[in-house]
Amino acid sequence: MSGSTKNEGENATLEQALSRLNFKPCRLEPGHVWLAGAGPGDPGCLTLEVLAALAEADALVYDALVSSDVVAVAQNADLFFAGKRGGKPSMKQDDITALLVRLAREGRRVVRLKGGDPYIFGRGGEEALALARENIPFRVLPGLTSGLSAMAATGIPATMRGINKAVILATGHAAGTDDDLDWAAIARTGQPVVVYMGMANLPLIAAALLDGGLAPSTPAAVIVAATTPQERTVVATLATIAEEAAAAGLASPALIVVGGIVAMRAALAGQA
Repeated sequence: MSGSTKNEGENATLEQALSRLNFKPCRLEPGHVWLAGAGPGDPGCLTLEVLAALAEADALVYDALVSSDVVAVAQNADLFFAGKRGGKPSMKQDDITALLVRLAREGRRVVRLKGGDPYIFGRGGEEALALARENIPFRVLPGLTSGLSAMAATGIPATMRGINKAVILATGHAAGTDDDLDWAAIARTGQPVVVYMGMANLPLIAAALLDGGLAPSTPAAVIVAATTPQERTVVATLATIAEEAAAAGLASPALIVVGGIVAMRAALAGQA
């Protein structure tokens, strides 16, 4: 079977599966804003609702972590790049909100597309509140949150019987400031923590968790560009993860995972 024939057969199979699903997307109306999550990176992680919304949009406001392949789905939309990658030029949040309001009042069909899920460290709640105050109709389309998806993609189960009973999702961008989390309290829970936006502060976060009582031997991982061809993972201990991630040249965007669940990666790969 030739490559083109095989692809045609796979496409037909996918179309048949979608027809059996009987998926009927809602219509994106003029003057409405949909806050949507693009998932962790791979276009295959898009939900059907987000895919349908992108096809309908005539205005797309998207973040830097959204892949070009996903943006390309919105072929009928004017594109507005918001940035939102740490250390890179970005629109101010107030300006993004003002843009959403303006586009809606112009009668546009607006999709606001974010990496991961819009309501998990995506400032989607702030944008939804601003739209509500301006009486702009909006809807939230969930996405696969990057933290949990990154772990699944790299062989780390978020929960494991006998290891943990909870998972803590935390932001690391304020580490070392007056607005910082109580890392010692997090350490005392004994539950794994998944840190978003913490790469620049990884040494501070690791030190704070150690000071809070976590053992230096606690398994830890840094995951970069999960689900994409650029995906990289470094596994170490809490005492050494900052040094080993730096030595490997890992940089944002990345997720940090600390806890016993990280050790499952080697076990599941038959390396334990």
